[in-house]
Order: sequence, then structure tokens, then C-alpha cells
Amino acid sequence: MDALRPGDPARIGGHRLLGRLGAGGMGVVYLGRTEAGALAAIKVILPEHAGDEDFRTRFRREAEAARRVDSPWAVPVTGADTESETPWLATEFVPGPTLSEVVARCGPLPTRSVHVLGRLLSRALTAVHGAGLVHRDVKPGNVLLTADGPRLIDFGIARAAEATALTATGLVVGTPGFLPPEQATGAGAGAGPEGDVFSLGCLLAYAATGRPPFGSGAVDALLYRTVHDEPDLAGVDDPALRALLGECLAKDPAARPAAADLDTRIAEDVPGDGASADWLPEDVARMIAERSAAMLALPDIEATVNTSATTSAPAPARRRFLALAAGGAVALGAGTFAAVRLIGDEPDGRSGASPAGRRWVIGVHADLTGAQEAAGRAQERGVRLAVDRFNSRTDKPFTLAVKVLDDGGDPARSVRVAEEFARDRDVLAVIGPTGDAATGAALPAYDEAVLPLLTVSSLQISYPARVNAAFFQASPSYAALSMPIVNRLLLRPDVERLGVLIDRSGGQAAYQAGYATNLMTPSLTTGTTHPRVVPAGTTDLGPVIADLLGHRSDALFYAGDAAGGARAARALAATPFKGPSMAQHTVMRTEFLERAGETAEGWEFVAPFTDAGGVSGEPGVPGAADFAAAHRKRFGAAPAAWSAEAYDVTGLVAQEVAALVGSATKGGAGPTGSPTATPSGGTPSGGTPSAGTPSADGRPGRAALVAAIAASRYKGISRTYAFDEERQQLVGQDAHLYRAEGGRYRYLGPAPKPKS
Repeated sequence: MDALRPGDPARIGGHRLLGRLGAGGMGVVYLGRTEAGALAAIKVILPEHAGDEDFRTRFRREAEAARRVDSPWAVPVTGADTESETPWLATEFVPGPTLSEVVARCGPLPTRSVHVLGRLLSRALTAVHGAGLVHRDVKPGNVLLTADGPRLIDFGIARAAEATALTATGLVVGTPGFLPPEQATGAGAGAGPEGDVFSLGCLLAYAATGRPPFGSGAVDALLYRTVHDEPDLAGVDDPALRALLGECLAKDPAARPAAADLDTRIAEDVPGDGASADWLPEDVARMIAERSAAMLALPDIEATVNTSATTSAPAPARRRFLALAAGGAVALGAGTFAAVRLIGDEPDGRSGASPAGRRWVIGVHADLTGAQEAAGRAQERGVRLAVDRFNSRTDKPFTLAVKVLDDGGDPARSVRVAEEFARDRDVLAVIGPTGDAATGAALPAYDEAVLPLLTVSSLQISYPARVNAAFFQASPSYAALSMPIVNRLLLRPDVERLGVLIDRSGGQAAYQAGYATNLMTPSLTTGTTHPRVVPAGTTDLGPVIADLLGHRSDALFYAGDAAGGARAARALAATPFKGPSMAQHTVMRTEFLERAGETAEGWEFVAPFTDAGGVSGEPGVPGAADFAAAHRKRFGAAPAAWSAEAYDVTGLVAQEVAALVGSATKGGAGPTGSPTATPSGGTPSGGTPSAGTPSADGRPGRAALVAAIAASRYKGISRTYAFDEERQQLVGQDAHLYRAEGGRYRYLGPAPKPKS
């Protein structure tokens, strides 16, 4: 939970507001307390949407739908005013985490927990359907877990079973991955209670395995699998649960059981009155207890004070709230994060202020203590070197500093890091986060603040829809990397069929890379594929390797993690196979070399990061010598993977900030008199970026900087950076090749591209 902001109201409908639980493009959700002391989650619609009659109609319908549901397993409405100038809806506040949070943090639930979850949610849906409604968005993010059972929330797109949906023709309503086939095809207006049962089946499969049964990734591919493919229930070992999920996930709505039938068919006992959370694993119960305990520590909140634009100083700081919505009772503030460092241009931290005395901040949102610590550290160093280079300019119009926050690779902690950066008015842009899950969790906070966020190592195919489009994926996605993989393995005379081994131990990175490689092979070449998927935790890959070779695979691509890659290398070495073998960059770790031993020799890797004279100790790519020398001088070591990419995007940001400042102060010229300056070693091209309205100290607005980055073109040492207009993903598929030789990774150079 975050503190109230100066523009927030102090009270809504008899509730004294305590803080912000979340916000999006449509409204803000506050935590409020009634005069009687009851806590409520209060959804307040933003003024720009309150005047939209269609939007108000949908909000009115949400309130009416939620009021009609009477079940202890659905969060009840406690108050609403849908006709006021500022419409709002209050529901009982449940301090428990969402099912998606729990699975992300603690992993899949045991069978008993899934049975209890299914039985109680089936009762909630029975009440929904009994009220003549269809929920239409049953998903892990809409289920809260408490000690005595789950709670179904969010009736934002629920409607009467016989009503016509207030959506455009063909619009898919709901959440891909948890939609029934009849909604996935765009026939959402015709989806009935049977669709909620299908979504419940997806939710329970997710709870049992840790992944959606139809995968994830690009929405179109996900919807196609939902309609045409069988669900992936690998890891659901209980026969009764597996059979029940199979019925819930039937393509034909008429073949699915009713929600009321599920209640009678699941025999698992449910928690009784006053029960503890013994239906859940200990770590989940502890997570719930932390949230509940935090509620007891809520401070007595002072009323919000509205400030005008002429206010020169902020209102007195409120006491910090406990972080309820982001995972555990951890106090916010500078002490929350393990690594918080703010320095200027000099390696020893001296300020080196510009002549104008302006000093602004580039944020680094990184994993510095978790599984991706090495990548996070490398990116932090790259950012610092780019800032050093900019600050070394004698004509610099301002000074840059670096602020680093560590999320430890934890999505919940990543949210708090993002919120901290968003509150800091001196932060112009943020580089990071390091990992996919941390990025997805942090995006809403950055998006709401319109704070430019550039990641070089989070490579998901797609992310949740955003309103302000402040996020830039400055590296090729897992899908884009499939193109150089296919080119490398199949554009050769001795390969006609590619064996694709997707190891679920590698998570979404493996699934997306393997799926895209399989999909792109017939599009890019005349070759064919033989794909195989193995469940997470598979230790003997011998049989699947034998199957791949038995189907005449001339080359092998492994998509998974380092440990699984080593198992694949050992299994492959035990066969007569002599063809090329390749893995994605996530396998390219010291662990692979150590576990595979001699069998690692000759394996190749496609990676989105360049060597920059660091990974292999060789000269690396052209133009990287100065960067590598500066890195060795400052940090006493060669640059590691991802350092050059972080250096590049920091240079891009500095370039656009300098151009905006120059445009504002010199009537359109950059700080050196040219349309765009080059502050950190890159070579700019293109026109002057969009100007924005600067603050009193000349700092460009965040929205203006977002627009400037979106329109920029920047030549760095690892690639040329430009972003497509629709999704703001990197244009181009520049990648790099490595090979395991003599117990190390040797850089082979940029991955070749097809001539056509």
C-alpha cells in the first residue's frame, strides 16, 4: 500500500482514506475505514472517465452485479454511489494475497489445497450463476486467499446471462489464458456459466502446476491454443483432480459440469468456522499471516492536504505505511531496499555539478541479490559508465546521477521499487528490471507515473496492456531470437529437420523460445521440426533425445535452463549424433559448463547481448574498445553480459534529455547547437524529438521524454536502437553467437542474417 497523494481526497462516502492499494488507467483503489472501524477497498473512477456515459453504465452494472452475489466466498459490496460526480464502489477489504502472487512466490499448491480451492470457488460461482450472472473473468488475480478459504473478487465485466455485452463486435472480453474457447473466438456475448467453469478449470490447473494450461505469450497464439489444443496438465499427478480438470476444460460447453456439480464431486473437507490456514502450505499461511498482522499496525492517518501549483515545499511527510499490497509486512522508505546508492559523475561519488547547477537522476531497477544478480550487477555498471561519460563533457547542460534499487528478483519487491522510483521527482528514467517476472509486476506503477522504463534483459513476447506506454523493451524478445536460431541451424545443406526440446524447467523463457522456433522454422526455411515438451523436473532426457533422433532430427535446439541443458548434452553425447546443437542464452551459464563437462564442447548459443570484449576476454565487437577499457579501469574487470546494453540505453536516454533541454532553452537546438547531441558515446540520427513542457528548473517532463525515446534512433556499441510505434519493442533482431570451447564461452560474433 502506498501513501495518499496531495490530490487524493481525505474521505469518500463515509470512509476515511488510509492509503492507495493500486491504480490504473481507469481509476484508483483506496483503503478506507468507516466510522465503525471496518476496512474497505474503495474503487474510485477517474474524472475523465466519469463523464463517459458508456463507461459509467459499465461501472453501474459492476456495482449491481456484485450486490446480487450472496456467498461467503465472494467479496461483498459494502457501499456504492454510481451516480455522483465521482463514482465509487466499496467492498469488504480482504488483506490476503492473490492466488497469482502466492503461486509466483511460493510455487504450485499441493493437491489438497487445490481441491479446497476448487470446492469453495465452485460455491462462489454457484452463487454468481444463481443470481443470473456470468463472471467472465475468473483468473488467479481475481482470487484472494485467506486462512478460512478463497474470495472471488472483481465483477467489472460480469453481466446478466441473457444480457448483451457492452463491447464492440469481435472484442475478446476477459483474460487470455483463462478464457473459454467460446470467448477466445470473440463470441464473448454468447458465453454463459459454462465459460466460468472452463476458466475455473484453467485457474485450478494453474494452482496445481504453476502455469496456465494453454501456456502464455503472444495473445493470438494463446487464443489459438485455447481453441484448438489440448490443455497441458503435466504435473497434475492426482487422477481424480486430473479427470475433473479435463471435464472443466472440455471444448464443448455442454460437456462441462455445472458449478454446483463441482461442489458435490470434490470430496475434500473445507475449513470450518475459525479454522486456521491448515488447508494451505506453511509458507502460504505465513504470507497470509503477515498481511493480516500488518493491518493491525496501520497508523492513524492524517487527512490529505491539497496543495496548489504555487506550493514551494511538500506537505509534512506522513508516516510510512506497511506494504500490504506488495507482499509481506515490510516498511516502505529508503531502508526497504538492500542497495540504494545515489552518486554523481565521478567514480568516488563527487557531485561534479553542471554550470547550471541542475542534477537529475537515472534509476537502475535491478536484481542485485537474487538469481540474476550477475546480470543486475553488469547492468548497474553499464549505467554508471554511461553517466560518467556524459558528466565528463565540459558543455553538459546538467549533471546526471545514478540511483540503484534492488528487487532481489522478487515480483512483490519489484512493485515497491517501482513505486519508490515513481515518487522521486528527480528520476528522469529507469533502466531495468532484470527479469521477466519483476518487469511484469512493476509495469503498472511506472505506467501510472508515465516514467520511462527501458529493459535490456526482460524478453517476454508480450506484457499487460498499458495506458501511457512508458515501457521500452530494448532487446529482442524470445520470439525474435528464434529467427537467428533457425537461420543458424537450418540454413545449411546438412540439416533438414530440427529437433526442438522444450524443457518446462526453464519457465516461460524456454516455452516462448521453443514455441517460436518451432513456429518460425517452416516460415523461414524449407525445413521441418520435431518438437518435444518435457515437464519441469525431468531428470532423464535420454528417452526424449532418442525420440528426437528417431524422427530423423539433423540438428537439436534445447530451450530450458542450465541444469537441463547439461543433461541434454550428456544424453546427446551418449548417441552417435554428430549434428549441430544449440541452446538459448539462458543456458549459457557456468553451471552448464561444469555439469556438462566435456559433453558441452561445440554447443552453440544465440544471445541478445554482445561480448564487448568482456565475456570471452577477446576484442569483441567493433567500437567496444573504449567502453571495455573504461570498464576495466573503473571496476577492475572486463564487462560482463548485459553491461554494454545497459550502457547503450542510458546513452540513449541522456541523448534525448539533452535534446529536450536544448530545445526548451535554445528554441529547438540541442545543447551543442545541433538538433540532437551525443552525450554518452552513441551516434544519433533522425530529427529533433518531441519537445515537452519543462519544470521550473528546466527538467523535461516525463511524458515528453517518453515521446522522445519512442521517436529516437541511437547507434550504440551493441546495436542500433529504434522502437516500433505500436508496441515500443526494439526494431530488428540483432543477436550474437557463442560456442562452448575448452571449458569457456567463446564469442563468435554477430549472428548472421538471411540475405532476403
